Amino acid sequence: MGLFFSTETDNGATISVWEITESEDELLKLCSVPSEDLEELQYTRSAARRKELLAVRALLNERFEGKVYLGHHDNGRPFLQNSLTEISISHTSRYACIITHPEESVGIDIESVKRNFTAVEKKALSEEEREDVSEKNRNTHLAIYWCAKEAVYKRMSRSDTDFAKQIFIKKFTPREEGEITAYFTDKEGNEEEFELSYQIFNDHVMAWVVG
Repeated sequence: MGLFFSTETDNGATISVWEITESEDELLKLCSVPSEDLEELQYTRSAARRKELLAVRALLNERFEGKVYLGHHDNGRPFLQNSLTEISISHTSRYACIITHPEESVGIDIESVKRNFTAVEKKALSEEEREDVSEKNRNTHLAIYWCAKEAVYKRMSRSDTDFAKQIFIKKFTPREEGEITAYFTDKEGNEEEFELSYQIFNDHVMAWVVG
């Protein structure tokens, strides 16, 4: 299908989502992949994973007028080698998404609500957060929690982050879209507050943070 939608946020970020319906060969024709990255793709055994990675490249080609080259810092955080634009990336078997901003650090995550989040609840949520999870919409609530924490984690770009202890999500009621307050506490005890947004579409949750 290609570009599913693209939108600008109130704080100047651009979010673009690609629906992955193409074959691997079709995606290769839609994107520019440096030869060294093609070699890396060849070592990726999962065909679904290769399509996800190629869809990100196709989305970058759609999003930017000129060619941009994707790189990764040692901690895995993506960056554009020939642009100062800040970027964050996420993908599932069905969608790839990016968020960009000309100046501010960003973070984005997308997940299928059909995923089993039981392990996430035990590993990534604090006791207080687990008590706030709605029994009626349990898996969707957990999916939003996880996406929000992943978005903050990507925004902070700190290795060895304990999701349960260092990223706290203030109690919220899950809806089709909404805002969430999150707090990140570093190893020295310094706390930062973030306002995130999220939306649900086609059995997927996407959450993002800017600034």
